[in-house]
Amino acid sequence: MSAAYERYLEHMQGLHALGSALSLLGWDQETMMPPAAVAHRADVRSHLSGLVHDGTVDPAFGDLLAELQESPLDDDQAANVRETVRDRDRSVKVPRELVTELSRVTSLAQQAWVDARTNDDWDRFGPLLAQVVDLRRREAEAVGYEGEPYDALLDAYEPGARAADLAPLFDELRPALAELTREIGERQAPDARAALQGRWDPAAQERLSRRILADMGFDFQAGRLDTSAHPFTGGSHPTDVRLTTAYDPADPAKSLYSTIHEGGHGLYEQGLPAAHAGTPLGEACGLGIHESQSRLWENQVGRSRAFMEYLLPLLREEFPEQAKRLDGDALFAALNVVEPSLIRIDADEVTYNLHIALRFELERDLFRGDIDVEDLPHLWRVRMTEDLGVSPLGDSDGALQDIHWSFGALGYFPTYTLGNLYGATLFAAAGKELGDLDGRIARGEFAPLLDWMRANVHAHGRRWSGDELCRRAAGRGLNTDDFLNHLRAKFGVR
Repeated sequence: MSAAYERYLEHMQGLHALGSALSLLGWDQETMMPPAAVAHRADVRSHLSGLVHDGTVDPAFGDLLAELQESPLDDDQAANVRETVRDRDRSVKVPRELVTELSRVTSLAQQAWVDARTNDDWDRFGPLLAQVVDLRRREAEAVGYEGEPYDALLDAYEPGARAADLAPLFDELRPALAELTREIGERQAPDARAALQGRWDPAAQERLSRRILADMGFDFQAGRLDTSAHPFTGGSHPTDVRLTTAYDPADPAKSLYSTIHEGGHGLYEQGLPAAHAGTPLGEACGLGIHESQSRLWENQVGRSRAFMEYLLPLLREEFPEQAKRLDGDALFAALNVVEPSLIRIDADEVTYNLHIALRFELERDLFRGDIDVEDLPHLWRVRMTEDLGVSPLGDSDGALQDIHWSFGALGYFPTYTLGNLYGATLFAAAGKELGDLDGRIARGEFAPLLDWMRANVHAHGRRWSGDELCRRAAGRGLNTDDFLNHLRAKFGVR
């Protein structure tokens, strides 16, 4: 290893240490921080964000990267330098004061969002969201774009993604999903969810969540599970991964699938190569592939008929009274009802992408300047009625339902649909290679699937784009066929 590359690693570890502190402060803010600490925490995170920015744009670091680009490097080193140059080029274009102000405002906005959603009061959040959007617009202009401003935001979450490429995907999915929703709705039992009526003890739900995560392969010596207003995955290293979920006494499916979804993220984070921590090869290649892992475990595994054979004995152990009326078929039907709903995270896997299409188009139009922040609650109600046939009663189940805008994650939502598409392709490829995945899932033998993902997805970090990684792992890249074929086969629809 050259002396120059050693200096590179030393510098990257310093940036990683600051980023780790920021990540843990963010996790604490969502789970344990006293409400009165919001303003101080915003100042702390703003200061640390400035230090990360300073270290990234340091001219001496730029000179070092330029030197490395002209030096002989092995494949790992070349990949790290290439991706670091990409990240630094973006950061250099963004003024320090914009970085620190965005960090401060989003810290305040997150608590404002919690209060606004709890009280169904858009006005508690709207003004801060307007500030967030303004800051992100300024960032987009600073970074630059070839197509439209939204592309600069998409690129931060899914490198290379463009609105002009995503729009046709949604246009292709929307009519197919609408038709599937209609056909499945005509076949399913109208009272399928009745099997889950009753009170489901939150303490027992937590025990169940921990059992399932452990069986999936989540290492509790290197991670933890807590609760938050909106489930998420955080942490700073493969040995420190933080998951959250939420428990509803009236609906065990909420915690079940929030836990499995975040567990998929957590398995990816724990599976990233620790030897490369602090460098791009120790990071996820993009949010599309990250979401492929959460959506794959949630849907292809967790909502499968085979998973019901694994789950039913656990429910009988934790909820003996409620589980008396359940068998595998009733449980599968209850957990796979397909119908338009108000809340994205509770949506079935058929209608889910209709929620994402709505958010993608609102965000894109917001950054085009076609709509304003103050228009969002009304437009949300109109679009939900038009696209899904359901109308929010208030903003808590409308434009306030997701936390993402509060922390500035505009451009993130499309990665959920990319994740659904990548996840279906990766799961199909794993099934062909491993054989009898249904039998393994029914027996709770998740290790072969996890090992396949570790070898074909997790181990490669940011070596390739999401599409290239999928091509190498599954033999084909981004497509809608595998996802739609999965849905048709699962629900017996042609």
